[in-house]
Amino acid sequence: MMHGHGKSDRPIVPTKPPNEAEPEAKEAVEGRGLAKGRTPERNMFRTQSRMSMSSALERIRQAARRDRGQRFTALLHHVYDVEGLRRAYFGLKREAAPGIDGATWRQYQEGLERNLLALSEQIKRGAYRAQPVRRAYIAKAGEPQKLRALGVLVLEDKIVQRATAEVLGALYEQDFVRFSYGFRPARSPHQALDALSVGITQRKVNWVLDADIRGFFDTLDHGWLVKFIEHRVADRRVVRLIQKWLKVGVLEEGKHIESEMGTVQGGSISPLLANLYLHYVFDLWVKQWRKLKAQGDVIVVRFADDFVVGFEHREDGERFLSELVERLKRFGLELHAQKTRLIEFGRHAEEDRQSRGEGKPETFNFLGFTHSCAKTRKGRFVVLRQTMRKRWQSKLKEVKAELRRRMHTPVPAMGQYVRSVILGYMRYYAVPMNAVSVSDFRMAVGRLWWRVLKRRSQKARVSRAQMERRMARWVPQTHVCHPYPWQRFGVIT
Repeated sequence: MMHGHGKSDRPIVPTKPPNEAEPEAKEAVEGRGLAKGRTPERNMFRTQSRMSMSSALERIRQAARRDRGQRFTALLHHVYDVEGLRRAYFGLKREAAPGIDGATWRQYQEGLERNLLALSEQIKRGAYRAQPVRRAYIAKAGEPQKLRALGVLVLEDKIVQRATAEVLGALYEQDFVRFSYGFRPARSPHQALDALSVGITQRKVNWVLDADIRGFFDTLDHGWLVKFIEHRVADRRVVRLIQKWLKVGVLEEGKHIESEMGTVQGGSISPLLANLYLHYVFDLWVKQWRKLKAQGDVIVVRFADDFVVGFEHREDGERFLSELVERLKRFGLELHAQKTRLIEFGRHAEEDRQSRGEGKPETFNFLGFTHSCAKTRKGRFVVLRQTMRKRWQSKLKEVKAELRRRMHTPVPAMGQYVRSVILGYMRYYAVPMNAVSVSDFRMAVGRLWWRVLKRRSQKARVSRAQMERRMARWVPQTHVCHPYPWQRFGVIT
């Protein structure tokens, strides 16, 4: 989150990295014992590899932190380092779908060291070639009728992208601003939600800009992205590597479609490239705009291409929105007209609207939650966060279809599935003041399960008492999994 207000005579330089260091919160690291089936020697080798690679990344971090204007001329050797490639390989999902070559994680493991050495040599010699991405479609969260295009990379492209992202991430994490939370180490959606809630309640926020960039990942401009990368990366081999992934194109219904813009969602490098693009296009510009043009408090929270900006004065919000449209247009982006709104929101919103004879303050959605103005029992203003209705309904439809598919599986197996669904839902949505919504979801899933069990057989009946016992056996009770925003946000900042 960014907040506060100040003035500066320094001109806006949108593509220059920030000069001020932004200290990050320190996180504890949990140890772990030997994995089953692994010899101490192999674990020792893996541990030494991790230590060696970690020290190399730490040197990059320190150099980037010391000199904000330094351009790195030698980075590729960290990418083709076999230790880094091995680390990237073991960081991939084991059961992920294969790319166009059909190679799976387990098949690649059969000759792992030989494969990694060959891959390292290809990158080193410049012989590495990215392969087209297989296009796949999944239902959009909260909008099951709409499909989101994803790219499925071949395994070796995933490995190299992940290794490259780790090296570049060590560099750019020193530049990224603190109000950016998406796809960054030691940062999560709930930290972004906490930052937004604390910002609205503790700063002078009376207006909120709820904005959405139309098709961001599909419209990202390759030319601008390369220029942004070159602000810090002078190693042409690394730049060419990224250009290969940008231009490789997708394979859809047997046709190879080359891409002139955008980055494929699903690649390990895509989140970093998205953050990098918006760092220069949005984040640095917002920081300068706040210092030079804002007349009151401004708060900002961004998670990938989803962001919310809060203003003390309506005039600031209107001016910001107008200038943001022009700013994004310059870099090939545009706001979604139907999903971008400046709304009255904050501690005085309800009273001010009542005095004008208007209805309750409008709500806005962010990271799966609907945010609305509310008060505690003692009358203190609070931001109420409840599960978005579309997310609630789409998840139930997904569970209903899966339970029908599992209709004739043993009850314990169904119980384990239901339990995993409820626990996963609670881990994300069970925030303070949203317990009723989570409890309703739990009961709705229980009713779906009961309905499926009753249809398993025409003879056997499942009574309410039997179902209650099964619910008690398999389905955990609702409980809040997250602290109040100011408790956690105050600690990490």
